[in-house]
Amino acid sequence: MEIEAKPANPKPNAAGYSVLIVDDEDATRDLCRDIAAEIGLEVHTASTTNEALEILEQSAVDIVVTDLRVPQLGGLELLKRINSSQPNTSVMVLTQYGTIETAVAATRLGARDYVTKPFHVDELRAKIERLVQTVELDHENRVLREQLRTRPGFGGLIGVSAKMQRVYKMLEKVSQHNYPVLILGESGTGKELVARSIHFLGVRQNKPFVPVDCSGLVPTLIESELFGYVKGAFTGAQHSRTGLLETANGGTVFLDEIGDLPVDLQAKLLRALQEREIRPVGATDRLRIDVRIIAATNRVPPLRERKSDIPLLVSFFLEKFSDPQRPIRTISEDAMRRLMTYDWPGNVRELENAVERAVALGSGPILHIADLPSNLQQGSSDKLLESNELTTLEEMERRFILRALRETNGDKLAAARLLGIGKTTLYRKLKQYGAESPPN
Repeated sequence: MEIEAKPANPKPNAAGYSVLIVDDEDATRDLCRDIAAEIGLEVHTASTTNEALEILEQSAVDIVVTDLRVPQLGGLELLKRINSSQPNTSVMVLTQYGTIETAVAATRLGARDYVTKPFHVDELRAKIERLVQTVELDHENRVLREQLRTRPGFGGLIGVSAKMQRVYKMLEKVSQHNYPVLILGESGTGKELVARSIHFLGVRQNKPFVPVDCSGLVPTLIESELFGYVKGAFTGAQHSRTGLLETANGGTVFLDEIGDLPVDLQAKLLRALQEREIRPVGATDRLRIDVRIIAATNRVPPLRERKSDIPLLVSFFLEKFSDPQRPIRTISEDAMRRLMTYDWPGNVRELENAVERAVALGSGPILHIADLPSNLQQGSSDKLLESNELTTLEEMERRFILRALRETNGDKLAAARLLGIGKTTLYRKLKQYGAESPPN
């Protein structure tokens, strides 16, 4: 099952996010401000904790970078107040060389990271970029949790067919446990959505969900991406970096295409899962971790086996891709019938792409066959007529009716809608052809 995978460490998009720099040293404050502005963050500055608290009352701030020795209340007290009043704000502390214990105390109070003064510009920039990435991930997780509560179906998955109902029952049981999960399935059937549903409906839902595309990792950097590294571990390692397994601590790591990992890395990953600890590249000490691993059950049915879910999926994609200034509210019966009779070798991903393209090219509030991709504009009936097999119209009609029943798992109302006929007509035809019970 192919997933819309993301790079392990994508360049963070800081647009729309803001940072508050709190430091009584003008030079440090200005340097932090310039670096944050270069990254693309909206920047606020303060020289005391009282100024910082006043800004926080007036503005929603995503990131706070504060010195621990800032005048008035001090950095630790500021951190406590931020955690109490704005728990979604991420904090990084600046500490003097030789006072690492204080920085460690700050991380225990909820700080995401710390930098020791004097610091290198590249180190601070990398730390802030990493924090932006964490903020993006937190924001995405909150949005996903809300979507999972309101989206039809179960969790992040869409569909009400009998096959999907069996999947939902299994996922509901799996989500309430912490053991590792292996998901198997065809490309495009929604493997990552299954993983997200397990996470966001489970006991770790308020912790990070970190997707990793193992096939997209550079082979020579896989170990450092997963486990992290310390400063000086190899040429170019000018500062330490947190690995993805540590980033997801308390939450879930989804390893897509895990079979693409080198065998030796698979062995190290297994050891990390068994011992619940990792050793960053170049480090001598091990770090304790608490993560659930979901790797990519034939239990996720392909779209061709649950075609009764297509109208529901189409409705969701229409809402997702419609322009608010030019909304497309529905799809014609002919176009829907064409979507229902197609075999969908690319599964849900292919359907999503087809709807997105049709919305982009459609010129009115209703999508028609002409708006669909060219491979969908020729339906199954056209292909049947082009075959070398000759048959009567009555036999052809019987075949289409029986196929429609198979495609809809015996749902006569859905089959009638698929065929473009009334339910009464369908019942009459079934009686005529001696097929009143749905075919196996």
